[in-house]
Amino acid sequence: MIDVLHRVEEILHVTTLICMIGIALSLILLIYRVLVGPSNPDRATALDVIGVCLMATAALTSILLVTTKLNDVILLIGILSFIGTLALAKYLEMGVIIERDRD
Repeated sequence: MIDVLHRVEEILHVTTLICMIGIALSLILLIYRVLVGPSNPDRATALDVIGVCLMATAALTSILLVTTKLNDVILLIGILSFIGTLALAKYLEMGVIIERDRD
């Protein structure tokens, strides 16, 4: 039974490392899309997906370290990414983020 648990632990470790490599490659491609992107909505989408990749990286790190202390970090990244996406969408649509009355 202990031998099976060790084998499962090794498989989990290898799987999380492969996922980290995949996320790292996607982050490199997303950074390229943010810098070179053909349009501003493409850049905004890439920034949003970068936030999701950061959340996945924190989750995989939490699995590797066998801790639940990174759950707050995952939630914080999600909230900040959502607010940033809303602000960027409003800027792309209206040209300003905060509307001011000039009365």
